[in-house]
Formats: sequence, structure tokens, C-alpha cells
Amino acid sequence: MVMVRFVDETTSGARGDGWHLEIFEERLPLRELIRRRVFQEVAEHNARRPAVFRGLVQPGDTEATLNGRRPDAPRRVDAEEQFTRAVAAFGRNGFVVLVDDRQVDQLDTEVELRVGTEVCFLKLVPLVGG
Repeated sequence: MVMVRFVDETTSGARGDGWHLEIFEERLPLRELIRRRVFQEVAEHNARRPAVFRGLVQPGDTEATLNGRRPDAPRRVDAEEQFTRAVAAFGRNGFVVLVDDRQVDQLDTEVELRVGTEVCFLKLVPLVGG
């Protein structure tokens, strides 16, 4: 078992606090690592039920909330749908994944997990005016 640290960053320099997840395998394809991250954050969201989901990718209603419309009540987020959105975002370069500062650019690439492994999800922020 290894404790893997997940951190979100943006190209504008913002960096989240990060959080840890226990993983029992020593090697996983990147796709599975993303799936486990998404399923964990959705499970935590659904248990707490805050008004806004803050995860790797946002469900459609959350975008509307961020733009001014608030939902009537917190709703459950579907983990499988979020995983599908995350894989699609990765495929269109919505974010880059760095494992211990090494970019992994294929979903089927096996990632070696060791004590102290950090997985950074670098969200790409579009340039203004360029």
C-alpha cells in the first residue's frame, strides 16, 4: 500500500493544498489513477453535499452556478459521468498529469507508485488576448 498525494495546479500559478489516497497496487495505468481520484472526490462530495462540486472536472450544473445561477438544492454527482468527462478533458488537453514531475501523456501508460509519489493535475488556463 502507498499513500499517493494528489495536487491540482494551474498554469497561472495557483496550487491547491492537495490530498492523499491509499492505493494498494504498485503500478496502475494512468486511466485507473484518474478513475480512482474522480471516484474518491465524488464520494466525498456526495457525503458532504455542498452546493458546488469542486473536482477535477465540473458537472454541467456547477458551471452555471459559477456563472451566477445557484441550484435549488445540492445534488448528487455521478462518479461514472465525472470519470467520462475527466478522460475527455485529458484527451483534449484540458489538463496535464505529472507523476513525480514526469509528464504522463497516454491513458494506458503504467505509472509506478512509491512512498511519497505526487500526482499533479496541471489544469491549462487559456491565455487572454492570445
